[in-house]
Amino acid sequence: MTKNVIITGASGNLGKATVEKFASKGYSIIAIISPGKTLGFDVSPSIETMEADLADEKSTEALVRRVVAKYKTIDAALLLVGGFAMGNILLTDRAALLKMYSLNFETSYFVARPVFSQMVNQSTGGRIVFIGARPALQPKDGKNMLAYGLSKSLIFKLSEYLNAEGAEKNVVSSVVVPSTIDTSVNRKAMPNADFTSWITPEAIAEVLEFIVSDRAVPLRDSVYKVYGNA
Repeated sequence: MTKNVIITGASGNLGKATVEKFASKGYSIIAIISPGKTLGFDVSPSIETMEADLADEKSTEALVRRVVAKYKTIDAALLLVGGFAMGNILLTDRAALLKMYSLNFETSYFVARPVFSQMVNQSTGGRIVFIGARPALQPKDGKNMLAYGLSKSLIFKLSEYLNAEGAEKNVVSSVVVPSTIDTSVNRKAMPNADFTSWITPEAIAEVLEFIVSDRAVPLRDSVYKVYGNA
């Protein structure tokens, strides 16, 4: 049976690679993009794009309701929206905190909440996958990106809570933690870095597909560290 998968941040580098990977594996994909954005490649019949401002809770809830009304079930949700900012505690004021909180936590929470509600009420359960960050796990890596690290740290706790609540309903929540992702934006920002140690979006997409597939059914309470050689 074809699985219905929501992918947020579908127009980003990781999002595009993930949409292409899942399409190649025969999933039915609901690709969520920001208003005015496009996927940037030809959309196959297995991919439907929907626009939404995921920082708006009500419009996000309405989006999930539309998905359920059309597809009946949500088998997986890959919550890929996020952003990054530098700054230690001396440079991180309230505005900086709230910006990262909204971009990295609220955009995930506002989708996860109605998706989780749907999954616990469908017989098949479901899989929710978040994107974490190494600075949220290793304080020495996060001291100069405080707001980013703090906002991402909430993702890990949210995933734990969802796993605890969804255990009896076959709802599993996971966090994928990449190292530096090899994108043109990151290469421009860090031109002197060793790009060969970075992880590609395609490699992360492989991990995401594994987590959603039937091959990962025995796994729960998982944090997947996708660091490559970094």
